[in-house]
Amino acid sequence: MTLIQTATAVRRNAHAPYSKFKVGAAVQATSGTVYAGCNVENVAYPEGTCAEAGAIAAMCAAGEYEIAEVAVIADSPAPVPPCGGCRQKIAEFANAAVPVTLATTGGDSSVTSVSALLPGAFDASHMS
Repeated sequence: MTLIQTATAVRRNAHAPYSKFKVGAAVQATSGTVYAGCNVENVAYPEGTCAEAGAIAAMCAAGEYEIAEVAVIADSPAPVPPCGGCRQKIAEFANAAVPVTLATTGGDSSVTSVSALLPGAFDASHMS
């Protein structure tokens, strides 16, 4: 199964009763293992979880910490990019050149990179 297919499948499990905007994400770790996540809304809006954050959490829970590729899909008119917080989360575990595929349920897609999504990312070097 491709990353987009995995993200599409997990998107169906999203809990989005308020926005009705279901998102699925999949990250492939450098080991080749794929981890999936979907958005999970909460009536207290700030308490929800993004799909990308869920996929990254699943990867970390399995003991992996390096992303080789990312895919995100939503039912939107154009491929939807990760929110700012998720861009930072992705950058924590992926190098700048890692490809990020953004897709719609209608079949449109585009490929970008972590560095294009978050130029000038804050990283551990800023803390030395």
